[in-house]
Amino acid sequence: MKTLKQLMIFAFVLLTAQAIWSQENEYTIIPKPVQVQPATGQFTFNSATRLVLEKGLKPEVADAFFTLAGHLKAAAGIDLKTTRSGASNVIICRPNKQLLSPESYRLNIEKNRIIVEAGDPAGFFYASQSLRQLLPAAIESSTLQENVRWAVPCGRIDDTPNYRYRGMHLDVCRHFSTKEEVMGYIDQLAFLKINTFHWHLTEDQAWRIEIKKYPRLTEVGAFRNRTLAYNSARSLQWDNTRVGGFYTQDDIREVIDYAKKRFIQIIPEIELPGHAVAALAAYPEYSCSGGPFTVEGKWGIFNDVFCSREETFGFLEGILDEVAALFPYPYIHIGGDECPKLRWSRCHACQERIKAEGLKNEHELQSYFVNRIGRFLASKGKKIIGWDEILEGDGLMPDAVVMSWRGTEGGVAAARQGHDVIMTPNQYLYLDYYQSKESGEPPAIGGFVPIQKVYEYNPTPAELTPAEARHIWGVQANVWTEYMPNPKHREYMIFPRIAALAEIAWLPQDKKDYNDFKHRLLALFRHYDVEGINYSKAIDKQ
Repeated sequence: MKTLKQLMIFAFVLLTAQAIWSQENEYTIIPKPVQVQPATGQFTFNSATRLVLEKGLKPEVADAFFTLAGHLKAAAGIDLKTTRSGASNVIICRPNKQLLSPESYRLNIEKNRIIVEAGDPAGFFYASQSLRQLLPAAIESSTLQENVRWAVPCGRIDDTPNYRYRGMHLDVCRHFSTKEEVMGYIDQLAFLKINTFHWHLTEDQAWRIEIKKYPRLTEVGAFRNRTLAYNSARSLQWDNTRVGGFYTQDDIREVIDYAKKRFIQIIPEIELPGHAVAALAAYPEYSCSGGPFTVEGKWGIFNDVFCSREETFGFLEGILDEVAALFPYPYIHIGGDECPKLRWSRCHACQERIKAEGLKNEHELQSYFVNRIGRFLASKGKKIIGWDEILEGDGLMPDAVVMSWRGTEGGVAAARQGHDVIMTPNQYLYLDYYQSKESGEPPAIGGFVPIQKVYEYNPTPAELTPAEARHIWGVQANVWTEYMPNPKHREYMIFPRIAALAEIAWLPQDKKDYNDFKHRLLALFRHYDVEGINYSKAIDKQ
């Protein structure tokens, strides 16, 4: 008969062994799930694995697993078929309307089955992305891989996002990204549970979206004859190569459909009243001076902006008519930033507009401009998002959303005025800034935003009251491409800082741990290696 001491020793050894066995399983998911309960063992996918839809789920739920199924087919040769029954070697999808949000999910991974619970297809999709990250990195291969055990660790994951808006921006005007490149970008957003793509479509340097009523916008505005660029000695000089490109409306529809299947909304940006030179090069009659203009090849802020004459508003409304019809989402970004007032101050029509509308100055004229466009879009069932300059002047439409980029002050002011806010301060979330001070870094616009600085940013300003903080709608990182002339350069600047953005957008502040994030990032790198992504390895060289 065992003594009490022997029983205690046996229990201690057993508990220690269980702890060691649990530690064998790693849960290297980014963004980190809100809660993980480790367990021993693994679930292994094989040719007999099936996807089971329980009673109460529509067949469309199976579509939420299409990216995981596609990767299993390509890399593992596993055809993940759907069925309505099964108890072993299955992924069981179960409805759960008690979870916190439509994007919440619960994963219970056992040795012989995986149970996925969610209340909405988005939750099932995010669960599938977590499973994809838990699989060996070879899952990203487009060709069949031999001698790989396609297993995921057992355990329970309860997960829900902290912010409802989790965004990444891409400027395709300074340097063009093809439709295929944009789709690849959307794939990477979906992989990290980022749910919004901010598509910056118009600028001084290019107009990238087809508008059928005004064909010269792309015939003229989508191309430029020279570009300011770095040479081999890292000094700026003109590159006199003609460059350009644009998206047809069919292209736009294809990208929208592609993103929708990955539970990503697209916010198009049509810049006004400033950053308008490409449009004015095509239609100079909507400027204050009448032109002529050429599409800009250098970077910066330019004095020629849209005039406030009635004809200009008709022109802009014609453009936005087509944009509103193309994009099925409730919001359109209208820019509103960096609009010089010089031309307005010297324009007879603009001065008459100031008098007629009872405005005090050109700053209030900008408010008039923004709010008038906002009212027009409201008639189309849309709301506006604008950079924080739209707060300036004479008030802002109550349902306008403010994107705070010049630090956090604009976001604080907007929240206190009752506006919803997206935090995107340049000193934390501008990915065109340098990420390392090491020699050999590719050219950047300046600044310094290492990945740790992105990760440690808290999107909800501490000075807000709880009621004001509820207006912090979400967070976004921005990719301005002045000094990113090709896809590989853009990848280097975006990856892996995008992973830090994903985690601060998903995970509550008190659950963040930078050292743990770095450890999980190494697993993500293995996925990127298989995909051939040109990510920066500057994480320990900051």
